[in-house]
Amino acid sequence: MKQLLLGNEAVARGLYEAGVRVVSSYPGTPSTEITEAAAKFPELACEWAPNEKVAAEAAAGAAVGGARSFCAMKHVGLNVAADPVFTMSYIGVNGGMVLAVADDPGMHSSQNEQDSRNYAKAAKLPMLEPADSQECKEFAKLGYALSEEFDTPVLLRLTTRVSHARSVVECGERQEIPLKEYKKDPAKNVMLPAFARPKHEKVEARTQALAEWAERCEINRIENNGAKIGIICAGAVYQYAREAMGDSANYLKLGMVYPLPQKLLRDFAAQCETLYVAEELDDFIESHCKALGLEVVGKELFPRCGELSQRLIKKLLTGEEAPSAALEGPLPVRPPVMCCGCPHRGLFYALKQEKVYVSGDIGCYTLGASAPLSAMDACICMGASVSALHGYNKARGEGAAKKAVAVIGDSTFIHSGITSLIDIAYNRTNSTVIILDNSITGMTGHQQNPSTGFNIYNEPAQAVDLEALCCAVGIRRVRVVDPYDLKLTRQVLKEELEAKEPSVIISRRPCALLKTVKHSAPLEVSGEKCIGCKACMGIGCPAISMRDGKALIDPTQCVGCGVCTALCGKGAIA
Repeated sequence: MKQLLLGNEAVARGLYEAGVRVVSSYPGTPSTEITEAAAKFPELACEWAPNEKVAAEAAAGAAVGGARSFCAMKHVGLNVAADPVFTMSYIGVNGGMVLAVADDPGMHSSQNEQDSRNYAKAAKLPMLEPADSQECKEFAKLGYALSEEFDTPVLLRLTTRVSHARSVVECGERQEIPLKEYKKDPAKNVMLPAFARPKHEKVEARTQALAEWAERCEINRIENNGAKIGIICAGAVYQYAREAMGDSANYLKLGMVYPLPQKLLRDFAAQCETLYVAEELDDFIESHCKALGLEVVGKELFPRCGELSQRLIKKLLTGEEAPSAALEGPLPVRPPVMCCGCPHRGLFYALKQEKVYVSGDIGCYTLGASAPLSAMDACICMGASVSALHGYNKARGEGAAKKAVAVIGDSTFIHSGITSLIDIAYNRTNSTVIILDNSITGMTGHQQNPSTGFNIYNEPAQAVDLEALCCAVGIRRVRVVDPYDLKLTRQVLKEELEAKEPSVIISRRPCALLKTVKHSAPLEVSGEKCIGCKACMGIGCPAISMRDGKALIDPTQCVGCGVCTALCGKGAIA
């Protein structure tokens, strides 16, 4: 059976065919669809975990218990999961364990460009990198064979273009893998220093054995076209190079990017007059080649930042400009914006009006940094808004605390905001934290989380009571507001900023895109009453525009939230 699958869907298919039993992940673009697709197979027990660390630990526990397990995350999620991942390198597995990490060259939906191949080297874990959907499926399956043969977790590196591109996949049957017997073995599974020291030696020996496997494995292959130049590449970059240069170059396509081979690279170099290493982000393969004494052209030609492409590779290697299918002339700018009726819009407008410092976080609400709201001052990583606000207020004192807030979404608060709120309560700053509860994990495409009351299968689940949780960690002032009500939102905000103790405001209204949300009729602008002051434009709603000096509301976009009516002093919107 052949199917046209996303790379992420193909990974999920590989999990199914490999006999995986347990899948635990936290959603993060571009990795999210792996777990969503895996949940469609009833043989796989899938779940959304509160964060990547918990997900990796759940998968690790399943592997120790004898099941094949899986965990997916985006590149910054691997930072969160690094603690258990590094130790699982020492422990190894019982049932096979694969962790997929999706990097985001070009930062399409991320706060940094991080090359996860460095984690493979640091943690001394094998890493495979597929180049299309068929390889996504096959490499996922291969990962379990390697995991159990070499007693190690295996990293599967994807990038945005591989995760979100479709290609044909030859699908096979599921291999039912019996649950392996669990045997108590503290020397293997309990990483006390006395047990860990000999394990380090085993990890080094394992890396050497994997390097030898990399010399002979089929996923590292030479394509000799009798050309004078050779290109060493992996993943999506192989596809770019192959399309750009065709048979005018030789290729060494690496399917295993750590550990890297030595003899295979030298053999390939001997077949070429000029050798290039084309890779996105860091000079990972290039540095290995130069350590072997090979003369290669790498980052002095190819950029360190952003994505490569067919056009760029062809231009850099030949000087030729490939034909472009792009439209001629400048294209209008289309920055990402909050959706019509987004509950975060009213809150950010209130924050802007109060002229407060906003410590931001990761989610849809990060778009509050954009004009015309421009209501965010800093954004570091998930959960950092709360702890960073605490540090900001510690540094600048009580006066600053009366004009500073943190904003964090419900899913992000569960992910890593709770411990930060405990820090505020325990170490006492008069910090005001706003939880933007839109009843879903919005930015990654509407995944459930522990505060929504539903699991990955949309079955009823125990929901975290955010108000009770905030009180339990020591916050005595907890208020709930509807962000569509601008007057009440501003009033509560002023009161909590003046409070002489920590406080939490929960801005609660479901995401406007949820299917269960009932919308009001679209609003209209009275041309007679509108004076063209553009006050309604201050909230940046995509449904509102100006035409012939008057405000205009697009009825196909407006959801009738009514936030704009509070901005119009002439009562022209109704």
